[in-house]
Amino acid sequence: MRTDRSFAFLDLCGFTAFTHASGDAEAVRVLVEFRAIVRQVASDFAVRIDKWLGDGVMLVSVEASPLVEAVLDIERRCDEQGLPLPLRGGITRGDVLLLEGDDYIGDAVNLAARLCNEAKAHEILTTREIADTAWPSAHYRAAGHRKLAGFSAPIEVVDVIDWSRRGDHSPTSA
Repeated sequence: MRTDRSFAFLDLCGFTAFTHASGDAEAVRVLVEFRAIVRQVASDFAVRIDKWLGDGVMLVSVEASPLVEAVLDIERRCDEQGLPLPLRGGITRGDVLLLEGDDYIGDAVNLAARLCNEAKAHEILTTREIADTAWPSAHYRAAGHRKLAGFSAPIEVVDVIDWSRRGDHSPTSA
């Protein structure tokens, strides 16, 4: 049975190099702080932490809007608390299969992971479908069509922008 869900993958950029330069103890400190922020924000927005992925996380929500808001809030709080590594992320939604009650299978999950991998520091990439969903503090800008591993056709990608934190730029639509 298929179910419609929204997914986000978040990743701390440069974690391996940071661990090498700063040591395991400092890397663990950063992860503990990152995970505390994610737990608090996920609770605030009724978003579920599906799984931890080392220096990243997979989030799941029934609706896209609270997930986008949660991702923006996580990035904002990480910056405010001075985490030394920036976030990057990918957000999608779609019909997926729930395998054995705890694992999601389908293009929506794979695409969110690929968008996260494609994103640069402080970039949250998503699809046109998510961008067309209204949310209060985010706007978006076109990021082009990207050829992503595992997908036969290029995907139209947009960058989610939190204008409340990114200066006096005026929002644009993709």
